[in-house]
Amino acid sequence: MIVDGFFIAGALVCALALILGVVATVIRDHPDDYALVAVAAVELFLVVYAVAAAVRQAGGQAVSGEPWEFWGYVITALLIPPIAFWWAVTDKTRWSNVVLAAAGITVFVMLYRMEQIWDGALPA
Repeated sequence: MIVDGFFIAGALVCALALILGVVATVIRDHPDDYALVAVAAVELFLVVYAVAAAVRQAGGQAVSGEPWEFWGYVITALLIPPIAFWWAVTDKTRWSNVVLAAAGITVFVMLYRMEQIWDGALPA
């Protein structure tokens, strides 16, 4: 797999969301504002990633794997942070922070797979 700037930036944003969600779970019994903002940052990153991928693909750089699979991952990943955010805003328990942390790690795994599909690498 080729590691590019988008993957590194996404990994850092997802790691931040995961860490803040775990810390908030340990120290608070309701959703933490920092964890909410971190998940919003994950969504913002995904929007930028999707636009950049569309521009790269429109510019002639083809997806090495199946395009429908890549865009399926992108669309699904774009849905995860808003659902986690909505959950945390409506459910004022410690578990909301766990959901926010889970959104960070889930998006990271999906981002890793998206990079594999884009570069044509076989799944490990």
